[in-house]
Amino acid sequence: MKKIEKRAIMCLMLAGVLVIGLGVFAFRYIKDGSSWATYTANKQIYTDKGKLKKGSLYDRDGTLLMSNNSGKMTFSDDYNIRTATVHLTGDRSGNIATGANQVFANKMVGYNPITGTYSLTGKGRNVNLSIDADICVTANKALAGRRGTVGVYNYKTGEIICLVSSPNYDPTDPPSSVDSESGIYMNRFFSSSFSPGSIFKLVTAAASIENKSDYASWEYTCTGSQSYGGSDKVTCQEAHGTVNLEKALAVSCNCYFGKLAEALGPDIMKEYVEKTGLTISRDVNGISTKAGSFEFPESGINLAWAGIGQYKDLVNPCTMLTYMGAIANGGRAVQPKLLHNVEFSTGIPASLPWKSWTKRMIEEDTAEILKNMMRNNVEDNYGTENFPGLAICAKSGTAEVQKTDRPNAWFAGFLNDEEHPYAFIVLVEKGGYGSQVAGSVANTVLQEIVDKY
Repeated sequence: MKKIEKRAIMCLMLAGVLVIGLGVFAFRYIKDGSSWATYTANKQIYTDKGKLKKGSLYDRDGTLLMSNNSGKMTFSDDYNIRTATVHLTGDRSGNIATGANQVFANKMVGYNPITGTYSLTGKGRNVNLSIDADICVTANKALAGRRGTVGVYNYKTGEIICLVSSPNYDPTDPPSSVDSESGIYMNRFFSSSFSPGSIFKLVTAAASIENKSDYASWEYTCTGSQSYGGSDKVTCQEAHGTVNLEKALAVSCNCYFGKLAEALGPDIMKEYVEKTGLTISRDVNGISTKAGSFEFPESGINLAWAGIGQYKDLVNPCTMLTYMGAIANGGRAVQPKLLHNVEFSTGIPASLPWKSWTKRMIEEDTAEILKNMMRNNVEDNYGTENFPGLAICAKSGTAEVQKTDRPNAWFAGFLNDEEHPYAFIVLVEKGGYGSQVAGSVANTVLQEIVDKY
């Protein structure tokens, strides 16, 4: 009798292990099935040389960007479209990690958990990105070959309308040799991080609004520099006089924000880079953004510079763009996405539109205060005449990278316009002053978007 009991217990244990194993397999199958099916050894969808056999990539208006036909990767007939979108299409050699043949392979071949990559027609699917190819061309021309990136997304739907990384190249005629420092294969929007400079002051300002009861009246008299002992100084381009938070943001007073970071302290500063999502890696339809990194010393000049957006601050353009969306949306952002829809080869939709929200980054009242301050930046400093017809709210940044180089130029913000709800980020590496250089690029791109949509 005891033997029967032991055997019964053993059978139950084995059955339990089987159920657990089945559950683990089912979870992994749902989570990783598409990666298994699109492994290059699958000859149903890849050639012997590892080239994808089927699937096409289009922009939101149906403009062909790239297609696969029996392993031959072809691109748009338009040179300007090919170069502006190469960091999304990729090239024939797979040099770009964010290229469609790598990121969207499962969607292009039509993978589903039931039939895998098999289809009755034997054809792949049409993947329609949310970008507008013509807008991307405009952005690329505005960058004029300079290193940098331009990103614009609809902060109500999450769709990325414009995404350009420069330098770029024609995927049908790739460079024979590449300068290792150029980063030509890197998608700067997703895969890089940079010193943010003064656009980071929007994070320090949010921390002040939510943690200092006297934030509106807290003042500082700027003489052009603030000493931190010896030769250590935080400097401004000019003496700004007595400024409060709104005025200091408009004139981008480094001395004010350095003292403000000290008043807030390293713990609060650390809390807010995490709350605003600048330290995480976001997932954009399978593309992981590079996580930002920050360090806030206990006190002194390095804490001051960190609160200004310098010291060891590094931010990813896509995550900063998402924060702009949160300010525009009352404190929470819609997650950016690149996919507009996926269609069967017959044109019948194979996916449903969706959007998801981030966690709350800042309080609704804080977002409204920042929105008004960013509009004041334009009216009081950058000049509304430089952005004709645009209800633009913005912050510029001029980030020092090396003493011998020109600073990186940033311009970030959004349109406070229900009919044109677009947030934007522009970076021109070693471009000079943010509002003049990056602001001009932003205006060019936004004007075309507003005219078209």
